[in-house]
Amino acid sequence: MTRRQRLVAGAVVSVAIIGVTFAYALPRLAGYGAVWRQVRGLGWWWLLALLGATAGNVATFALPWIVVLPTLGFMRALRMTQASTAFSLVMPGGAPLGMAASFAMLRASGLAGADVGFAVALTGIWNQVSTFLFPVAAVLALAAEGTSSPSLRLAAFIGVGVSAVILAIAAAMLWKPAFSQRMGDLAARVATRLRRRNRSVTWSGESLLRFRADLLRLVRRSWPALTVATLLNQLSGYLLFELSVRATGIPYSQVSVVESFAAWSLARLLTSLPLTPGGIGFVEVGLTGILLGFGAGHAAAVAAVLIYRGFSVVPTLVLGLLAVATWRRGGRRAVDSPLVP
Repeated sequence: MTRRQRLVAGAVVSVAIIGVTFAYALPRLAGYGAVWRQVRGLGWWWLLALLGATAGNVATFALPWIVVLPTLGFMRALRMTQASTAFSLVMPGGAPLGMAASFAMLRASGLAGADVGFAVALTGIWNQVSTFLFPVAAVLALAAEGTSSPSLRLAAFIGVGVSAVILAIAAAMLWKPAFSQRMGDLAARVATRLRRRNRSVTWSGESLLRFRADLLRLVRRSWPALTVATLLNQLSGYLLFELSVRATGIPYSQVSVVESFAAWSLARLLTSLPLTPGGIGFVEVGLTGILLGFGAGHAAAVAAVLIYRGFSVVPTLVLGLLAVATWRRGGRRAVDSPLVP
């Protein structure tokens, strides 16, 4: 099967899953008439709060990139993150696709390849580790509250395992030069075999060793600020979900703050998986099911999920398309100073 055929097949499967979700699964949980009555009953103050939380969430996407790539600037970082996120929302591929889009856009704008590689690696690791550790924090919080959820326990188990693998590989590469060189040599051999016309790549384990040394200096310098920036971005998304839950009238007696955080953390995990673009379909059904399991009403739960997904997906798609259309208008700009002194 050619690459084009795989893309077409993936698109067909994604459209089928999304169609089944919105035409069959969600209406089985609550009729759209009842859901629309919930949405129509939102007060203007809730709309203002949701718009404010959406703006805050969009703005904080740029913060981790400013930490690791200061020369990028806030507005260019914001445009790049919205464009790459929008790309991952319309194409199946998950987080790796978004990282690849970020790398391509930054390189096309004239930024140095090494600096872009550092930025993509660090923001990607911090983002993925936080995504997989949130379900762990949620399970611990639920246990302290006296509540349990088998699906979240499974997500927490997966989160611990994936995070441990990511951190172990990153730690081994950063603190073990011999391991870095072996991994670089192995990657170079694999890349050479995958290249057409059997042309050898121009890098090797020695290249990865040099990359490791610069990356380690950057990590030591920026990890506190990067951690804070990543948490601000992630938790602003949770604030949007929490407001969506309360706006539809779901009381704390049905779904507590800890339970809404647990539901959101699982949705984050589903979004990061390369199942459908942006996890559309899986996230809606999974998030609604968890809210229902905690005690929310059917119409209110579906309405809360659709409001949350609408405010978190639609603005990014619109802003991302605008960013792609205007990205090159600023021209290519070289980095004035090295990222790692």
